[in-house]
Amino acid sequence: MISKLEKKIAFRYLKTRKKDGFLNVISTFSFIGISLGVAVLIIVMSVMNGFRSELVNKIIGFNSHIIIQSQNEEDERSLLESNYIKSISKNIIFSNSGEVVLINKNFTKGLSLRGYDTEDFKKLEIFKKINHENKKDFFEGKTISIGKELSFDLNLHIGDTVLLMSPTGEDTIIGNLPKQENYKITSIFDSGLIEFDQNVAFLNIDNLEGLLNLDSSKRNIEIYLNNPLDIEKTKLEVQKIFQNNFIYTWADLNRSLFSALKVERNVMFIILSLIIIVAAFNIISGLTILVKNKTKEIAILKSIGVLNKSITKIFFLIGFYIGTTATIFGITIGVLFSVYIENIRTFLSDIFKIPLFPEEIYFLSKMPSEINVKSIIIISICSIVVTSIVSIFPALKAAKLDPIKALKYE
Repeated sequence: MISKLEKKIAFRYLKTRKKDGFLNVISTFSFIGISLGVAVLIIVMSVMNGFRSELVNKIIGFNSHIIIQSQNEEDERSLLESNYIKSISKNIIFSNSGEVVLINKNFTKGLSLRGYDTEDFKKLEIFKKINHENKKDFFEGKTISIGKELSFDLNLHIGDTVLLMSPTGEDTIIGNLPKQENYKITSIFDSGLIEFDQNVAFLNIDNLEGLLNLDSSKRNIEIYLNNPLDIEKTKLEVQKIFQNNFIYTWADLNRSLFSALKVERNVMFIILSLIIIVAAFNIISGLTILVKNKTKEIAILKSIGVLNKSITKIFFLIGFYIGTTATIFGITIGVLFSVYIENIRTFLSDIFKIPLFPEEIYFLSKMPSEINVKSIIIISICSIVVTSIVSIFPALKAAKLDPIKALKYE
């Protein structure tokens, strides 16, 4: 425990006099450095958390959460009736997919097709993001729904007709030729993900299976969950039910992307933590100079009976106080900056006339930010621990001071 005397002396030493001007400068720079380090860490972690959350929300909004590759549809339909599947699922949809080549005038492009029944497709989140020519004939006949970016790239509009070439062939009088069919564009969707909009299209599942010669009894089962974020645990439970089926999730399909984001976030945390460490080492310099300046006072305190451990506590408390107040100040700046980061970005973009967060690069229209209380607590603890550790050495040095030698030269 720290006594009232120790606290009083420590706070008195914090109030530097005019002749201690250089010491005051070091303490100020230590305070500013630690505050900025903590603030920058919180801002960077908030932006990266926000970016990951936005990316996850877009991916799970326009992709199935769990996909089960079908082996025997009749058996699998009975498994879907289990209480666990019913409790975790929001929608269960049968689908099929494949790859084709889209041909339009002089342009060709590889395209991933996803086939759904009309009523099932209307249950998907992406259906809300779609432009309809006519809701009545949606998915009726040879119709297709393409992404906004693909329509821009190939100059396609609602009402245009495109040719789809299947990799599977059909026998003709001149031999086996790739199957080709014309499809009318009746809708254009905007998922918010450029890669998705450029490479994925939707059409009626019966048309898809006819074009690609797929077996309608082996359709994929898409499960849309009530809580898609807790995907790893859910996958294990679903795998126990569908033991003979291959199962993959939205996390499996994007594992490399999220692994890269996680590594980048950890590396940024380590690099930016160096700011706090460097600033904290200024505390050593400041306290060492303070000990030198207060040699006479320390000797007098020891002469009147103040214990060495009390001297250690006094100087440790000074370093601890600087580190703690700087950390709190940095948290305040970091949180405020994170909350208003989009307003700040817009302001700076308008002032300097440059895009600070290009949508075509980051797939997002605004700067994301998500304040994570756990991250703030970890950053705060690390900052206070570092500043506390660097305060120990000068505090011990002050306690070892010989009062006789100190007073001899005064």
